[in-house]
Amino acid sequence: MHTTRRFPAKTTTSPPSRADEVYEQLKRDIADFRLVPGDRFSEHEVCNRLAVSRTPVRQALYRLQQEGLVEVMFRSGWRVLPFDFDKFDQLYDLRMVLETTAVQRLCQQDVATSATLLQELKERWLVPMGERSNDATTVAAWDEAFHETLVQAAGNPEMARVHHEVTERIRIIRRLDFLKQVRIDATYDEHAKILRAIIARKGDRADLLLRAHIQASQVEVRKITLHQVFMAQQIAPVA
Repeated sequence: MHTTRRFPAKTTTSPPSRADEVYEQLKRDIADFRLVPGDRFSEHEVCNRLAVSRTPVRQALYRLQQEGLVEVMFRSGWRVLPFDFDKFDQLYDLRMVLETTAVQRLCQQDVATSATLLQELKERWLVPMGERSNDATTVAAWDEAFHETLVQAAGNPEMARVHHEVTERIRIIRRLDFLKQVRIDATYDEHAKILRAIIARKGDRADLLLRAHIQASQVEVRKITLHQVFMAQQIAPVA
């Protein structure tokens, strides 16, 4: 009997929709303090500024509302909400649990299991001072990749999925940790120490280093966020 061979369908990445683009732009506006807590705006204003129809704007705003970044005001448009640091602290706590669990598992694995992923991290973070990047945007992206790679290397896809969701939700404040050169330098140094502890399979040391690293970042981004919001409010035009 002749059997028709079936090949898996090709998967393609869909281009971002207009709602996705509006969502990303508004989130950048909030992250960069062009829109600060307390600012009010209408859907019509966003439509005019971004040259889009009302439907994608409304879809984007509902997503931001679900993330606790904006709220709808009865008959008076939308308002940017203050950053919910209690919520961010909860997400950082969850991140801590996921990453330290992953690191402990990594240190218990056979070396060959995670060798490729760890080698990629070594090539990026265990470099001489002169080969380090000083670009805040680049280092912020690499920092996210470092922590996500550690969780992925632990071999639990569900853990990696939840960790990625946490990463998405804290990005709006976490990226502020790289506005100062001293924090970029600290990130390189701390990542290097964590990596060396993992490679040496010293689970307890890797755990302590990772906890200190995450806590330092958490404290720094809260401080910077409050300062940036204050400064943005001082230079905002008077209505």
